[in-house]
Amino acid sequence: MHNLTRFATIGAALLAAGLAADDAFAQKKAKEYPTKPIRLIVPFAPGGGTDIVARLLAQKLTEAFKQTVIVDNRAGGGGTIGAETAVRATPDGYTVIIMSGSYATNAAMFKLPYDPVNDILPMGLIGDTAFLVALHPGVPIKSINELLAFAKSKPGALNYGSSGTGGIAHLSGELFDMMAATKMTHVPYKGTGPALTDLLGGQIQLIFGSAPSTIPLVRGNRLRAIAVTTSQRSAALPDLPTVAEAGVPGYEVVLWYGVLGPKGLPNDIVARWNAEIRKATKLPDMKQRLASEGFDIADSPPEVFQAVVKRDVAKWTKVVKEAKVKAIQ
Repeated sequence: MHNLTRFATIGAALLAAGLAADDAFAQKKAKEYPTKPIRLIVPFAPGGGTDIVARLLAQKLTEAFKQTVIVDNRAGGGGTIGAETAVRATPDGYTVIIMSGSYATNAAMFKLPYDPVNDILPMGLIGDTAFLVALHPGVPIKSINELLAFAKSKPGALNYGSSGTGGIAHLSGELFDMMAATKMTHVPYKGTGPALTDLLGGQIQLIFGSAPSTIPLVRGNRLRAIAVTTSQRSAALPDLPTVAEAGVPGYEVVLWYGVLGPKGLPNDIVARWNAEIRKATKLPDMKQRLASEGFDIADSPPEVFQAVVKRDVAKWTKVVKEAKVKAIQ
């Protein structure tokens, strides 16, 4: 045998042995997991839908893991700052992120420092829900048809807030304008919470607000909801029509929430997270709370979440292109 070939063969054998040892060590660590507190990044300001879901989930996972799951709000960049932190984290299961559908819109809007499909590992889809088209009670609009008439007669006069430029709430408005042939003015905030504060104060007129953050304000008569963005009505607010049935045929936006981790996480840790998320969403109090806020529970394996991410990245990239939304570099 040629010396180089022999050395290469020996090297390959040593490498294989090393990888096997590393894999065995990783699996051993995964079985012991977790042995310290876990950081659950929320890439938006407190008070928004993602933050609300994160805090509900963190409480249940703290009990399940017998380690504290700490909610860490890292707002900015439409969620990209928090997402990059998660992507760059050590793949040991101690830093993960909860994301909404905005994760997919960022791929269309931003020149990201990471690959939104291949640099992240979907661990568990919590569920999905609708956005509510909600207005300040002082705005004289009580239906989608009235919104269409107002927006067409006064282009740019209606200001809608969002959790940030390029987020799914922003692009929900852009998709609405594109499909309804209207023109509203987008006002970006660093999170849904600040946007809702200004909406309640009358500084803006409406929002495509996530159900978890908006439903309590609608039920308290502090905001007026006129439609939901999903293709079917919400069980939480069954009297509200969908945007599609109320005047913009074909319009649909689904807001999902899920937990993702950095590429390279051991399979055992991914499986554990997926199992615990599915268990948590089936607990009676959690299930009731999520249902009251318009959620459909996912109860699905990581592969389903992976497919959802890929699908939505393609969808929103097409919307950005067709609506001629300026991507952010």
